[in-house]
Amino acid sequence: MQNHSPNYQLLIISISTPLLVGIYKDSILIDSFESEKKTSEILLPLLDKCIEKYPLSNIIYTRGPGSYMAIKLTYIMLKSIEIIRGIKCLGCSGFALNGGQPIKAIGNLYFIKEKETIITKKYEQPILVKFTLPQSIHDLELDEESTPEYLLPAV
Repeated sequence: MQNHSPNYQLLIISISTPLLVGIYKDSILIDSFESEKKTSEILLPLLDKCIEKYPLSNIIYTRGPGSYMAIKLTYIMLKSIEIIRGIKCLGCSGFALNGGQPIKAIGNLYFIKEKETIITKKYEQPILVKFTLPQSIHDLELDEESTPEYLLPAV
């Protein structure tokens, strides 16, 4: 009989506030963190804490669309960890973690997904969109690309 070694993964949602981090064991959520602080202030300490506590096989992050600065910072940190520690960096769409709802772009512009195309749409009233860490990431669609998906609207 073979011993099963648990597979630990980290999921980071940094494209909006609050920043959400989930730890998954064999694709099931076992621990989570939430912070209202800026990604630049809190992400690295959270990553250090998680890497020390869990033998991570990979880290998944929302590669877009959303906060351009948060996406860029998250990607740089994760690629550095991938190079230094050998923990693979993977990406997923923000729409997979908010039920396909509009994602704040800038001002009163929001990213929306129409079929396979992402466009911006103006809304007169602010839209409250909540991102959530799924209880399981078994069926989470991962992108073949881990590079950020920068979709900057025309201003």
